[in-house]
Amino acid sequence: MGANIVEYLLTFGAKQVRVLDNLSAGYRANLTEFDSNPAFEFMEGDITSLDDCRNACDGIDYVIHQAALGSVPRSIKTPELTNAANVTGFLNMLIAARDANVKRFVYASSSSVYGDHPALPKLEDNIGNQLSPYAVSKYANELYAGVFHKCYGMEIIGTRYFNIFGPKQNPHGPYAAVIPLFILGIFKNEAPYINGDGEQTRDFTFVENAVQANIKALFTTNPKAFGEVFNVAVGERISINYLFNELARLYGSDLKAEHRDDREGDIRNSLADIAKAKELLGYDPQVRVGEGLQITLDWFKANQ
Repeated sequence: MGANIVEYLLTFGAKQVRVLDNLSAGYRANLTEFDSNPAFEFMEGDITSLDDCRNACDGIDYVIHQAALGSVPRSIKTPELTNAANVTGFLNMLIAARDANVKRFVYASSSSVYGDHPALPKLEDNIGNQLSPYAVSKYANELYAGVFHKCYGMEIIGTRYFNIFGPKQNPHGPYAAVIPLFILGIFKNEAPYINGDGEQTRDFTFVENAVQANIKALFTTNPKAFGEVFNVAVGERISINYLFNELARLYGSDLKAEHRDDREGDIRNSLADIAKAKELLGYDPQVRVGEGLQITLDWFKANQ
């Protein structure tokens, strides 16, 4: 996600783009194409270090905070690591941005905060009980952001992501996201696993839509958006079974997935109401799921 935002900013003439990353979840290779651009600066460091956060924010006007330790299963296995990165690290970035007089702070939250609330589509103000340490950490981000907006007058906007996918996503490791995992399995002709019956649904959101939401949040002049969090999705849902079968069809494969037990901490169905983002940010997702899957598949083909 971060590399896609960097690409957008540099393409459209940002004077300086500084990236702070510990490379725990991504590839340095995703950024090397920008190394020759004098407006790009890479800073290897960790948001769990307040000094690193201060160095990253020094002289910076706008922050787009995408750093986090993702994955519900990982958070259940090692909640202390999730808390360190996602709560302490987030607080460090808020403090550093406040002290550097950053003009705007945009951060990534997650649809996992909705937890066990049964209503569909998901409305920003209707939140249930979180089902994993990861979900708790993201909800803590939203609470901290709201308090920093109120206490310090910071212009802060949250983007509550629904299953972002697209080029440059990491397909490797035990906590890789489902779409790159499926694509890798199809390429290798190795049946991937689907948790449960596969009829659980998600509002899969192509990365270009999420980039648009971040840019809209970064430059909006609407004061009603400050201190708020917005669903970032398409407003459509598909099942995991359909997702895999469609990827296999696009690739021309007859591979069948294998099913295993439900995954702890997962919600059953997810669908976003994006009316608030449309009204206050002017968000307008342009890439639907089918088109996004084809673009993603083509990118992985070219880069495998």
